[in-house]
Amino acid sequence: MRVGIFSECYHPISNGVVASIDALCAGLGALGHDAVVVAPACGNGEPAPSVCVPSLPLPTRTSYRLVLPVLGARKRARVKSFSVIHTHSPFVTGWMGARYARRFGLPLVFTYHTRLEEYAHYIPFEQNATRRAASTLTRRYANGSDTVIVPTPAMERRLRSLGVSAPIAVIPTGIDVEHFSGGRRDPGWRAELLLPNGGKLVLLVSRLAREKNVELAFAALAAIDDPAVHLALAGDGPERPALEAAARAAGLGGRVHFLGHVARERLPDLYASADAFAFPSVTETQGIVLAEALVAGLPIVAVDAPASRDVVGDAGLLVPPDPRAMGAALERALRGDPQAQSAAHLAQSRFSVEVQARRVVEVYETLLEERRTA
Repeated sequence: MRVGIFSECYHPISNGVVASIDALCAGLGALGHDAVVVAPACGNGEPAPSVCVPSLPLPTRTSYRLVLPVLGARKRARVKSFSVIHTHSPFVTGWMGARYARRFGLPLVFTYHTRLEEYAHYIPFEQNATRRAASTLTRRYANGSDTVIVPTPAMERRLRSLGVSAPIAVIPTGIDVEHFSGGRRDPGWRAELLLPNGGKLVLLVSRLAREKNVELAFAALAAIDDPAVHLALAGDGPERPALEAAARAAGLGGRVHFLGHVARERLPDLYASADAFAFPSVTETQGIVLAEALVAGLPIVAVDAPASRDVVGDAGLLVPPDPRAMGAALERALRGDPQAQSAAHLAQSRFSVEVQARRVVEVYETLLEERRTA
């Protein structure tokens, strides 16, 4: 089977969509299927898309591109050879994939990665109108698909509430469980942060953006009356300067450490070197880093949101979005969680790339069989 993976972004951009595409491509390849990424070339990142979509740079400091939905004859012929088109965005590349699916009579699968309405603050228009437009776009695109894949039951309920009537399959996004369960505690990480003797390290892995609610983690740290408890942020993003200023203003400059972008091959050792994991976001469809932290065996404290509830369940501490509640839960987690290792073992089967790929292939095969019998 040859699967066309259409995405608005790809390497060198590092985000949940790109990570999930990498995992899916690896899983499909292991099952003997050919995954062909159709995306804009965003730079000199490796790997490059198999089919590069023409694009232009945006007039801002970003690796994202303005996609031009035009393919030459040779690239169109390659798209025509696909068995299935699987889109990962309801934007330009997604609509291009939908158009080619109709043109060539191919099944169209759409993975719902992003709650677009939670990103309305990036658009310089009236916020309520922007949120309604984002919800309308999601509903229309999803209903034009043969099947929609969501990573959590909460997102199935979310799409139904928006009026999506297309078939929905709940398939968690996979991660390399062997990779993330194999990290080793690295004294070098902790020494670089100048942790005091006996100090504890809370880890947050996130893009530094408004919708990630990072400020709540700062407030929770401030509620912990122990200067030996530190917070490390792995990730980068547009809000980093503002967050650095906020940490200083809160008197946390020596206890909050901005690590910047951390390569995925180094993340397992970082998880293993921390004592607890904080997850303040309430806008995720799954939260890949939650799965990574689970598999790594870290005690988890997350804000109680529908998707986080589906991922963490009883394997972590779910708290209201309140600094004192989160701080108290982190103090409890830092004392150790005897269930963390057993939760890690269970998470390995839930979030394995192999399980994800097999279930996605079942979706493809069902749609192809329906077309054959029709």
